Amino acid sequence: MQSIELIRNFLQDRLGADPEQVVPAAVLSDLGVDSLMLAELMFEAEDNLGISIDSSVEIPKTVGEMLRLLDSLMAAKAAAP
Repeated sequence: MQSIELIRNFLQDRLGADPEQVVPAAVLSDLGVDSLMLAELMFEAEDNLGISIDSSVEIPKTVGEMLRLLDSLMAAKAAAP
């Protein structure tokens, strides 16, 4: 599963968000994501993508920032021996 699919599915399932609105420029709070929902999204990403998100990472504010975070963690996992 790709990170954009995970984010789109999560927001559609939890908030009824239109998947076409879940684009990199979209602000998460404008889509209805609050701090608790963001934590849920991060846990879901960890479970489904097999990554670990450190609690010290900067909180993503847009879909694009979330994508960069998830994609960088997946790339680091793939490169690990």
